[in-house]
Amino acid sequence: MTAKRIGLLTSGGDAPGMNAVVRAVVRTARASGAEVLGIRRGYNGLINGDVVELGSNDVRGLNSRGGTILFTARCAEFQTEEGQQRAAQTCKYLGIDALICVGGDGTFRGALDLSKHGVPSVGIPATIDNDIACTNYTIGFDTACNTAIEAIDRLRDTMHSHERCSLVEVMGRKAGHLAVYVGIAVGANAILVPERPYDFQTDIADKIRRTRIQGRSHFDVIVAEGAGNIHEIAGQIKEETGLDPRVTILGHIQRGGAPGARDRVTAARMGRHAVELLAQGRHNRVVCLCDGQLKDMDIGEALKMKKDLQETMYETARILSSG
Repeated sequence: MTAKRIGLLTSGGDAPGMNAVVRAVVRTARASGAEVLGIRRGYNGLINGDVVELGSNDVRGLNSRGGTILFTARCAEFQTEEGQQRAAQTCKYLGIDALICVGGDGTFRGALDLSKHGVPSVGIPATIDNDIACTNYTIGFDTACNTAIEAIDRLRDTMHSHERCSLVEVMGRKAGHLAVYVGIAVGANAILVPERPYDFQTDIADKIRRTRIQGRSHFDVIVAEGAGNIHEIAGQIKEETGLDPRVTILGHIQRGGAPGARDRVTAARMGRHAVELLAQGRHNRVVCLCDGQLKDMDIGEALKMKKDLQETMYETARILSSG
């Protein structure tokens, strides 16, 4: 079945580039004669019928806007069978033939649940954590990295002036991809990630001592938020080395701001591909970017996959921070 009326929602944590996906989906769908209904506030909006029709004029200029004009929200009701049935009924009532769901694993699980109630869908990966296993890249990751890098470069200036140690927490509750990329880019002395256990003496204290002997007067430690309590780590550094650590938690600043070129272009490509899959009658797929090429795979299979750190990247980070 070719989708003539497509529902589009963004769910989970917002990511730079989500609005660019909205633009690409609407423009591609309109070019093929399909309508797009924007569903506001994710699955919550689907349950409550919070929708708006989107035309080409409505998405003009969205490429450069951060966040998501469709908003995003958690929805406990959707976790229930009754909530899923209500969402499916909304699709039937509004004449929605299929959904395009933009977000992470939680978003895709919701799409899979709806497919069991007769609502076909296509998922587009958008999360700054870059932790979706079926794709090499998720929309928002590059922009979030650049935001963190800019902040850390600024911090380094003042840390150098005061000869202090800077501990910076980046997002990544269960995934250290952001921390590794940012750590390599800024030349951090140590990078802590949830996927790899660390030894305080070997991985932090000894590195600081070694770089002090080499004449360096300031030190950078990047901590993924799921790797440990950054304030406790700062206390250990002060007790062990006598340095005066300063803690900076970047938090949600990493999700905001205009998307960079890579995220704008990736969003455009993925949005178009998702619409074309529906036009071909291919449902319950996740759009993936693998080795620069767009592919797609079954949502259920995608959710079974687990994504570890790229070992070459982690080893690069470890080697370059060793001296």
